[in-house]
Amino acid sequence: MIDAMTAIRRPLAALAIAAALGCMAAAPAEAALTAREAAQIAVSISDMIDKEPSLPLPVRQRGPAIRAYYAKPENGLLWLERPRMGAFIQRLKDAADDGLDPSAYPIAQLERLAAVSGNTDTRSKAVIELYFSASFLEYASDVQVGRFLPRKVDPSFYQQDKSIDSLAALTGLARQPDLGKFFRAWQPQNLDYEGLRQTLAQYRAFERAGGWPKVPLGETLKPGMSDPRVPAIRARLAYTDGADPRPSAQGATYFDRGLADAVANFQERHGLDADGNVGKATTVALNVPVGDRIEDLILAMERIRWLPNNLGADRLMVNIAGFELKEYRQNQLKDVMAVVVGKPYSRTPVFSDMVKYVEINPYWNVPGTIAVKEYLPKLRQSPAGLAADGFEVVQGAKVWPVNAIDWSRYGPGNFPFQLRQRPGPKNALGRLKIMFPNQFDVYLHDTPARTLFVKTDRAFSHGCIRLSRPIDAAVDVLSGTPGWDRARINATIATGDRTVANLAKPLPIHITYFTAWTDHGVANFRADIYEQDAKLAAALGGRTMAW
Repeated sequence: MIDAMTAIRRPLAALAIAAALGCMAAAPAEAALTAREAAQIAVSISDMIDKEPSLPLPVRQRGPAIRAYYAKPENGLLWLERPRMGAFIQRLKDAADDGLDPSAYPIAQLERLAAVSGNTDTRSKAVIELYFSASFLEYASDVQVGRFLPRKVDPSFYQQDKSIDSLAALTGLARQPDLGKFFRAWQPQNLDYEGLRQTLAQYRAFERAGGWPKVPLGETLKPGMSDPRVPAIRARLAYTDGADPRPSAQGATYFDRGLADAVANFQERHGLDADGNVGKATTVALNVPVGDRIEDLILAMERIRWLPNNLGADRLMVNIAGFELKEYRQNQLKDVMAVVVGKPYSRTPVFSDMVKYVEINPYWNVPGTIAVKEYLPKLRQSPAGLAADGFEVVQGAKVWPVNAIDWSRYGPGNFPFQLRQRPGPKNALGRLKIMFPNQFDVYLHDTPARTLFVKTDRAFSHGCIRLSRPIDAAVDVLSGTPGWDRARINATIATGDRTVANLAKPLPIHITYFTAWTDHGVANFRADIYEQDAKLAAALGGRTMAW
């Protein structure tokens, strides 16, 4: 029988630890570890990290932090002869509760290690302690910062890369004997991660029960009508929207007001027109399988992990897929506002930044691609019309009327001008814009196109975010800046002069993309308008275990 290190030097694939276990040198049953034995185990751990090249990749990747932890004499062992060993194995088995994949972790190997942990030699105990610590750090990283870096999923995901402080994780675990309490404090604290976690458990229960029933397609059904589909609608909404599963007093097929209220509640949660009628769009949403909704929740939890740990107690949060802006003050939701976002072919990017100033009565500097693709044909055909809308041409310090240029001479690759629109009632940016200077040239702004805000699907812009209540947004953003109240903002707008109001303190803003979230424990779902869920789901589905 060979020793543990000889076994570990064998080629290590998915069952490497199990192979090691089969060859571990047995020792007589022993009492609790002495301080000397614990110190010897810590030295052996550092020795393996430094000298053993055949350790699995997840162990080698986390080797420096593990070595740093065990190198400090005051740091005790974390796993051997501690109940958290079994608790951690169970946590991995329940990884699906956090939207993670239990098969990604070496559960079977850890179980075998745990089974012999009290009956083996010092060197083998070091193997066990090392593998548990490395497994813990992998899982802790997945819980807090996600399984993939955003740009590994899609280069157009612009969230800043995150990583956990592995040494702090090990030290924190040493101080908290209750593994459950450790992970409740460790998991993302921003937004409603815990709400998503609870909703995921609820929807998994729906799945185990067989899922909700299908609703047949048909003509639009309105309250007061009778239809054979009503019992199916009632049964479906009893799962998620509080519909009374019992037939109406007017008959099993009668569509009563109580059921209509449940329909309207469902529609509101899914970003549909909340009219209480069951048309094609509502029927399609009702028939989305519970498994798809579970995936939506899992992807939302992953996206929360990508966000900065500290969002800012005062902040703005834009949800592209939800077409809304939320303002928080001292982590309390203060306002929710409808917004228009970028079209699928001119997407609003996902990133975080800081609002620096509000520009009142702004010029609109037309981006070059838009100037050439959309406005050059208009300039050739009717420059007078654009002149009437306040457009002018800038080249260096010179400004010309748009009808002073022979536009037939210019085209793609030969457009040496800046086309801009002067402040005024026709300006595409409206009366103001809220600026957080960034590489994408994206900002929040007013718009004269007010009719778009009544639509449920509001992906119409070139990438910037249009505000349904821009004055309210400016008042809120400038609330911490002395001298800038609603009256002054309105008075400044009335002058027609371009004015910049700098914030006394920059305000965090986060442009996000969530197709699922919870509001006070109520699940909300939206369409994947940019097909970003599909990319993330494909990435998560293709992950393999490195142990």
